[in-house]
Amino acid sequence: MKLSELKPGQTAIIKDFSDDDLSLRFLEMGCVPGEEILLERIAPLGDPIAIRVSGYSLCLRISEAESIIITAPPTSPKGRLNSRNNLPKQEA
Repeated sequence: MKLSELKPGQTAIIKDFSDDDLSLRFLEMGCVPGEEILLERIAPLGDPIAIRVSGYSLCLRISEAESIIITAPPTSPKGRLNSRNNLPKQEA
């Protein structure tokens, strides 16, 4: 699955990159394999998208997001992030 396929509010785990030229740039921005990523919003015309990764917001073009390969997040709520402040969710 690619990052460009996520819907706003969905989270995933970065698995790999399909574009070697962009992979170094992604790594420098904190998009490292194993990192949880949240799709915060999509621009009204569909491009760019805003994601939350490594504790900050980042905007990417759809063409860039298509080169980030993701997997489903862990099913346990313990490791999931709170979409409001990127902190681990508190269990009740």
